[in-house]
Amino acid sequence: DWWQAEYHFMQGVTRLTRVDGAIVSPGGEGGRQISLLDDAIFDYPWLYSVEVGNWVLDDYEAGRLREYLLRGGFLMLDDFHGDYEWSGFVQSMNRVFPDRPILDIPDDDEVLHVLYDLDQRIQIPGVAALWRGQTWEGGEDGKQPHWRGIYDDDGRLLVAINHNMDLGDAWEHADDPGYPEPMTALAYRFAVNYVIYAITH
Repeated sequence: DWWQAEYHFMQGVTRLTRVDGAIVSPGGEGGRQISLLDDAIFDYPWLYSVEVGNWVLDDYEAGRLREYLLRGGFLMLDDFHGDYEWSGFVQSMNRVFPDRPILDIPDDDEVLHVLYDLDQRIQIPGVAALWRGQTWEGGEDGKQPHWRGIYDDDGRLLVAINHNMDLGDAWEHADDPGYPEPMTALAYRFAVNYVIYAITH
């Protein structure tokens, strides 16, 4: 999704909120790609990662991510599909938090109402799936969208997990008339809520 998704997403964040977000130009200048090994991760309240079904975090990376999240950071995960990728993700996430369960985000969770009331939950697809005339990727196990999370001991959401969805493609193709506007609008609302939640919790 680099750089187009970040370009459109940051325009949306700065237009729809009072967040003083980075200006990302067409081509990606001003955007940030950051490694868990970089101390600069602690300068950002919100991280976004895609295709985490292929994650293979070593102990050091898992420890750094755990420290980042427990010190107040927030991680949004997106664009991974089906049982196989879910299993790969869980293996690495269990290294980050072996003692914290992955839970469905309940309808009344503050993250779903901090700015927008997100009562509508439809599958937000990648553009390639739409080209095939569907909203899911992979087989039958990719058809059901899930909004899940990991919480700290005080009930603060640390990790927002969008499984069987691709919000990044919805941002990336925000100016493409072939991508359905209601799905792009919903993808923006979810991410804006995640950002506002991250910087206020």
